[in-house]
Amino acid sequence: MHSVVPGGSRDLSRLRVALTAFFALDGFVFAGWVVRIPAIKQQTDSSASALGLALLCVSAGAVVTMTLTGRLCRRYGSHPVTVVCAVLLCLSVSLPPLTHSAPALGAVLLVFGAAYGGINVAFNSAAVDLVAALRRPIMPSFHAAFSLGGMIGAGLGGLVAGALSPTRHLFGLTLIGLLVTAVAGRTLLRQEPPAPADRALASPPEPHRAAARRTGGRGLVVVFGLIALCTAYGEGAMADWGALHLQQDLAASSGVAAAGYSCFALAMTVGRATGTTLLERLGRARTVIAGGTVAAVGMLLGSLAPSVWAALIGFAVTGLGLANLFPVAVERAGSLTGPSGVAVASTFGYGGMLLGPPAIGFMADWFSLPAALTSVAALAAVATAIGVSTRRTLGA
Repeated sequence: MHSVVPGGSRDLSRLRVALTAFFALDGFVFAGWVVRIPAIKQQTDSSASALGLALLCVSAGAVVTMTLTGRLCRRYGSHPVTVVCAVLLCLSVSLPPLTHSAPALGAVLLVFGAAYGGINVAFNSAAVDLVAALRRPIMPSFHAAFSLGGMIGAGLGGLVAGALSPTRHLFGLTLIGLLVTAVAGRTLLRQEPPAPADRALASPPEPHRAAARRTGGRGLVVVFGLIALCTAYGEGAMADWGALHLQQDLAASSGVAAAGYSCFALAMTVGRATGTTLLERLGRARTVIAGGTVAAVGMLLGSLAPSVWAALIGFAVTGLGLANLFPVAVERAGSLTGPSGVAVASTFGYGGMLLGPPAIGFMADWFSLPAALTSVAALAAVATAIGVSTRRTLGA
């Protein structure tokens, strides 16, 4: 049975710092790769369709590995699995610039996606254990680190894109990532995942336990996964279609249009950074209900507003609303069935991020892009409805 190692709160604080570093590293490395996709496309001389199939390998590798990683965490522990996946992620991000064809690119992206999916399940599982031990809803702070790491990675990538080749840039990410892994990984490998000092206080409420007994936990995990899906659908849609909406439908300049996703991402980072305080004051259920409602209203404004600035405000409000839904969903799924629950919720969430962009594209062809973007508001409303119907299960 896992137990808190000697040292108590000091060791838990070190674990929190180490896990925060891994969350930030994940966002940093992934964003650094994304900003070099245009250069890799040119290098491999890939058509748009060939590149799309190659990029799909990231998703395929991630989805397949997420389920497997949950089992590995149960067998070997989430800490060593996190470190191993981090090493694989950092090494594999340097491979795309070494390819010269779309099939070769797809092969290395399959490895990259597997590492990305694996580390997401592993460090979220470790974070669930730490949340239970601390008896504080700190999960949003980890996801804030991921968002901040992504913003730094994208910003740095944009700055060095003109000065460094993709090979040097991504190899630099490998070196930085391995250094962070070496430092933060020592803390994880030295300590076992903590268990709550008082299991009575950490155990879920009776309605939660009763529901878990009736469904074996899997039904509730799927419900939490649906919340993650609704959130990630919005993130994917905003990343791929927000700027185009501003430029195409509202006649924004390219610079202002590019700021659309930045407003969304910055607001989401701020929302997650303050998420622990929000959860402590409102509880999980009210946070999900309020967040989904705010996101729905914000996206209706962002997609239907007649002016650029109103749309930017709507994007920011959407980011604030969606910020803490995914962390709550993953934490609840993990507390219910452990790493396998984290794997299921993460897979649903990643599926939502994959579903969003193409779904928006099809609906834009059938109707219009503003109308298509209202689907983000619709799914945020679905998350709100799930929060209302499961408020006793979500708990305070």
